[in-house]
Amino acid sequence: MSAKAVREYHGKLLLAKWVKEYSNGAHVMDDRAALVTSETDYDTLLEENPWLNDSSTKLVVKPDQLIKRRGKAGLVGLNLTFPEVKAWIGERMKTEIKVDEATGELDHFIIEPFVPHAQADEYYICIQNEKDGEELLFYSEGGVDVGDVDSKALRLHVKIDTELTEEIIEKEDFLKGVPEERKPRLQSFLVALFQCYRKLNFTYMEINPIVVTPDGMIAPLDLAGKIDETAAFLNASQWGHLDLPAPFGRKEFAEEAYIRELDSKTGASLKLTILNHSGRIWTMVAGGGASVVYADTISDLGFGKELANYGEYSGAPSTEHTFEYAKTIISLMTKERDERGKILLIGGGIANFTDVAATFTGLIQAIETFRDDLKSHHVQIWVRRAGPNYQEGLRMMRECSYSTGLPIHIYGPETHVTAIVPLALGIAKIDDFPEFDDEAHDKKPAAKKVKKSDSSSSLQKEELKPQKADHQANHSVENFSASTRCVVYGLQQRAVQGMLDFDYMCKRAKPSVAALIFPFSPNHYVKFYWGTSEVLIPCYQKMDECFKKHSDVSIMVNFASFRSVYTTVMETLEYSDQIKTIAIIAEGVPESQTRMFNKAAHDKGVGIIGPATVGGIKPGCFRIGNTGGMLDNIVMSKLYRPGSVAYVSKSGGMSNELNNIICRSSNGVYEGIAIGGDRYPGSLFIDHLLRYNDNPEVHILVLLGEVGGIDEYEVCKALQSGRISKPMVAWCIGTCASIFPYEVQFGHAGALARGNMETAMAKNEALRKAGAHVPKSFFDFGDKLKEVYEGLVSSGTLIPAPEPETPKIPMDYTWAKKLGLVRKPANFISSISDDRGSELSYGGMPIGEVFSGDLGVGGVLSLLWFRRQLPAYAAKFIEMVLMVTADHGPAVSGAHNTIVTTRAGKDLVSSLVSGLLTIGPRFGGALDDAATMFTDASDNGTDPEQFVKDMRKANKVRNDGADGKSSAQLDRSTSQ
Repeated sequence: MSAKAVREYHGKLLLAKWVKEYSNGAHVMDDRAALVTSETDYDTLLEENPWLNDSSTKLVVKPDQLIKRRGKAGLVGLNLTFPEVKAWIGERMKTEIKVDEATGELDHFIIEPFVPHAQADEYYICIQNEKDGEELLFYSEGGVDVGDVDSKALRLHVKIDTELTEEIIEKEDFLKGVPEERKPRLQSFLVALFQCYRKLNFTYMEINPIVVTPDGMIAPLDLAGKIDETAAFLNASQWGHLDLPAPFGRKEFAEEAYIRELDSKTGASLKLTILNHSGRIWTMVAGGGASVVYADTISDLGFGKELANYGEYSGAPSTEHTFEYAKTIISLMTKERDERGKILLIGGGIANFTDVAATFTGLIQAIETFRDDLKSHHVQIWVRRAGPNYQEGLRMMRECSYSTGLPIHIYGPETHVTAIVPLALGIAKIDDFPEFDDEAHDKKPAAKKVKKSDSSSSLQKEELKPQKADHQANHSVENFSASTRCVVYGLQQRAVQGMLDFDYMCKRAKPSVAALIFPFSPNHYVKFYWGTSEVLIPCYQKMDECFKKHSDVSIMVNFASFRSVYTTVMETLEYSDQIKTIAIIAEGVPESQTRMFNKAAHDKGVGIIGPATVGGIKPGCFRIGNTGGMLDNIVMSKLYRPGSVAYVSKSGGMSNELNNIICRSSNGVYEGIAIGGDRYPGSLFIDHLLRYNDNPEVHILVLLGEVGGIDEYEVCKALQSGRISKPMVAWCIGTCASIFPYEVQFGHAGALARGNMETAMAKNEALRKAGAHVPKSFFDFGDKLKEVYEGLVSSGTLIPAPEPETPKIPMDYTWAKKLGLVRKPANFISSISDDRGSELSYGGMPIGEVFSGDLGVGGVLSLLWFRRQLPAYAAKFIEMVLMVTADHGPAVSGAHNTIVTTRAGKDLVSSLVSGLLTIGPRFGGALDDAATMFTDASDNGTDPEQFVKDMRKANKVRNDGADGKSSAQLDRSTSQ
């Protein structure tokens, strides 16, 4: 989900239309409004809005660009005629102004009828979303001097499954301070306004002031609203055209619109925000969480003002989309020159399923395209990436560096995710960070000695044993065990195979996936690998049948799309006596639907992980979907056996990075959950941290929060009260938000601060004061964790378990071949066509030349049949043969089979029968039904001529035969 601010013009039109609808015509608002831009033609504007030139109608004009406190800034023209409005706009159009800390250019204005009223007629109304419903704020005074409404306003909470009524408003005395005679009218309006807010999927609406005149007219004078953009599939027809402008002070670029268009056409995620087009530091980061961490590190190191852009590419974008994304960034980067040179940071966390080499193919194409521009602008490129096939991707990038002559520094997962930032900025020494192909990586440092109760334990190897179950009845989210089993909703074979490979690696007795549910096909089985053998897992069409047949299942891993996930979750909750945890993978679920199924799940005692999550992992026990990435990353991060550190994160991509950091800074992960990046996740940080705190096997808690929301403050309370008693290492990403003078929506839908309490800096400080171990920056996160871990080991509180042998898991042939690790002879070789390269070829001729040469069907068949291009007369002859035989004769399948059978050496009768029995009654030629009729007539001794007459009377003989013969010919053939 993503809340987007709408222009006041569009917001008021929506209210005027739908408040009337939802009040059954009781409230009719004035819908007269006009939007003026630098391209507006005033003559056309007057034709479309004749009321503007009505001498009896005075007008109001103001900028419509998400500017706060316009009245105090002198940006409102009141009680004007249309000529005065034109002059007012003319003085300000395309002028640059500063509002608070933001500087921008005025280019959009709204014109409305002026509403005469008294100060006492002004009120304040606000509606905003909460976790379990909506909150309404009302104050009996409104306007520019309303002051601190947060402390003054009355508040009314409406639960997500409850409707607002006039009776509730009256009972709560919500309109305190309003004259009694106005209350019924205003109560009725508020009910309709609330319905409009909820049904159109607004996430925020503030009207200040709203005017209620003595004669009962209600008019919103100033409106600020936000729409849940992800609800477009539900509300697009109701919204109509909506303009979603950038915050004031941030110029919109055509390139941003282009990336938004690309994003709308792919299942991947492509985001781009230009922060400072003259900036020296440009980023191209994979993953929503990682993109924030990179911006944070640049800001924390004091270079925030030089950060040019913010964005992300993730979700396995295609080579083409990656090329377009990279090309857009590099073209922007090379528009302006900086004598110091520029920096391009190509970073990202450890991918779960994105093929790094595939995306790097598109990236390298863009670098090669802009090679000369990159050189002339003295651009240094720094790369840090990991995930599936990352070794090949980094190798390709190294070859690109050699071939282009560009300075490209390349690092893999052995280097901290943001280490390239201080390196690129000249703060860290490059000698301290060897690149991925540097021989220094082969010289592994000796492990630090730590105090153990049994000195011999470090030498012994222990067989890996499955972890024991540790169910805690008082926690909503189930504590996974080695016997936990799940159902996967959706035909996600790659994810299921990854889960089974993890199970096999952890030596589980049974696969964790008991069944799949796919409503678009009948019941069937799907084949998967279990080690080197194969197993069949049932796939059901109906949820009810699946759960009845697999009573040991307690987890649902839901891969339904954002369009259908609500209905599937609500259906799953009907089986809450069996299903205790639902993991929701889908991104882009509307806020309203998320809060509805969260409420339903809470009432039924079912835990929710997600939405917008990669899932979670419990080493030795259970893995949700693609969590943990490919098997090589599972091994690298030692996720096949339990450690002593349990973490909870919002970001799925950064959870993989946490696996890596925790493995390198301690004895590894005990459990890790990514709760999802939406504003209202189904389970909170505190839910999982309490589970971890209550588990004796967990010694250290890790929290990775982010800007936006206030869930981290619940953790602070638990730390201060002692409910969380174990050491916690915590950090909230998004500290860079403070350097921007305008609102920035980061990668996750929930990563947006709605007040100072929701900023990352405020939350980090609160966690520090509450007793958590908070590093100076995310770059120091691993060091802080290592410090806490070694302290526990030194004190004897934590005794590391012996390290088991690293398990081995077979690699799929398809993936191994893609990595270039195996080869095998082809089972089938075609000598006439070849589709192995980038272009199909026929007889050695590329298909492009076939089209450009206009060979025609005859020329193509000469390439395929004779393996060479025949002369034009021969190709023409082939086409003539095809035209002659296209419908009848040898081309009829029955005749064809007769010919083939004859050429095979069979006798005449056998050959004829093979043709006669080939054709069904819906084809021409010899017909099965005709043969049946002839047989019956012969058996009955019917005269041939009489047989034809009988058939004609029964309308079973057409005037023309099936193959075009006349009835007379048919009579003769029958007689013969």
